[in-house]
Amino acid sequence: MNSLSRIRRPFTIAVQRLNLRSFSSSLPYFKEEDKLNPTETGSNCSLVHPSAVVHPEAILGQGVSVGPFCTVGASAKLGNACQLYPGSHISGNTELGDNCILMMGAVVGDDIPGRTIIGSNNIVGHHAVVGIKCQDMKYKPGNECFLEIGDNNEIREYTSVHRSSHPNETTIIGDNNLIMGSCHIAHDCKIGHNNIFANNTLLAGHVTVEDYTHTAGATVIHQFCHIGSFSFIGGGSVVSQDVPKYTMVCGERAGLRGLNLEGLRRRGFSIVEIKSLRAAYRKIFMPSEGNLLGIEDRLTELEKDEELGRIPVVCLMVKSIRDSFAEDRRGICKFSLTFNKGELEW
Repeated sequence: MNSLSRIRRPFTIAVQRLNLRSFSSSLPYFKEEDKLNPTETGSNCSLVHPSAVVHPEAILGQGVSVGPFCTVGASAKLGNACQLYPGSHISGNTELGDNCILMMGAVVGDDIPGRTIIGSNNIVGHHAVVGIKCQDMKYKPGNECFLEIGDNNEIREYTSVHRSSHPNETTIIGDNNLIMGSCHIAHDCKIGHNNIFANNTLLAGHVTVEDYTHTAGATVIHQFCHIGSFSFIGGGSVVSQDVPKYTMVCGERAGLRGLNLEGLRRRGFSIVEIKSLRAAYRKIFMPSEGNLLGIEDRLTELEKDEELGRIPVVCLMVKSIRDSFAEDRRGICKFSLTFNKGELEW
């Protein structure tokens, strides 16, 4: 028994040292003697690890780094200076712009009809899955489906982003969005620019999110909802109706809780604009006791107001609310007077 232990110990130490050498280095993950020439890979790739599998028909730009155990499919196109960390995969008809980074275990694209297009300077986090088949029962195998992502987005670990469910639809994500860990963006969603989705924000199919919105953690948004620009959704909220521009909602069945005052200040809205929005919000959602008009009439009355009716941000908020009452929309989140008096204070 002792002799067996003496034999196993040196072998175990050798394996441990090998593992440390294999995983302690950063990109490009190879020694000088392991580098392959561009002609050997059938592309313009600068650095491809020997254990990676790059299809000869794949198009790789200049300065691309492909780490250990990565795969790049035949229809893939990578822009200049892209980096694929170990165990990341690109498949199907997929295009990456310049300077994109796929962290360990990231999966981009799918071997189904359609296409995934990702712009420049995007980061796809550890084990995130982007551009795969949707989870909509209406999807028919063989149909084309699409995903388009803009520039400068950070998609963090374990996030999933699905392609569209129908050939004439596209899942769209704009520019400069931060999508934190374990978020989900379902089929046919339309995401604008400069949004922040905190961890575990879940968007069902066909959700539209405008620009500069912010969701707190564990937010759930019902299918076909519309989230207006500069709005805020509190943590743990379940949003089942539209969120108007500039407002704040929260709750297990999210209700309006006033204006997103802190967000408006941070985004550079002037004192005049914020005071005008507060006055307009009160007229719409906090009418005087003698005012028995319905919300449509209150909106019309506000539009005719000689002062507020001429303020651009007020007009945009009114339009946002009106649009939510269209036949194909879900209406706006319910209003609760209890939470609004304090939150509308300057």
